[in-house]
Amino acid sequence: MSRVEDFLSAKEEQEIVNAIKQAEKNTSGEIRVHIEATSKLPHYLRVQEVFQMLKMDNTKEHNAVLFYVAVEDRKFVVYGDEGINKVVPDNFWDTTKDAMQEEFQQGDFKQGIINGVLKAGEELKVHFPWQTDDEDELSNEISKA
Repeated sequence: MSRVEDFLSAKEEQEIVNAIKQAEKNTSGEIRVHIEATSKLPHYLRVQEVFQMLKMDNTKEHNAVLFYVAVEDRKFVVYGDEGINKVVPDNFWDTTKDAMQEEFQQGDFKQGIINGVLKAGEELKVHFPWQTDDEDELSNEISKA
């Protein structure tokens, strides 16, 4: 098994998917998690590439958030589309990253991702509350490369 497959158990992955569903329940925002072994590109460029590959840039309100993890590189990036970047506080992505990193440093990758997902969901709910005509535009499953 690759390090990507070993990174999270099936149960942990399901807990993250459940956290995504919970976070998206009260917002029109979209959240995805992508895990891969390594990147030849700088991680801040790779996350943008994955964001487009997953068609996250096509959401109606441009309010998608991608949690990108490169397992072997020991790097992660939280990337928000332009719609959410315009409205969140300047330090929002740093505080989200810090909430994740604290758990990552203790080896609890599942909880770190869940913390980030739920924090993003709370912020999305403030700026992009759920409307009766909202639909889940993107898969909640974890993507892997």
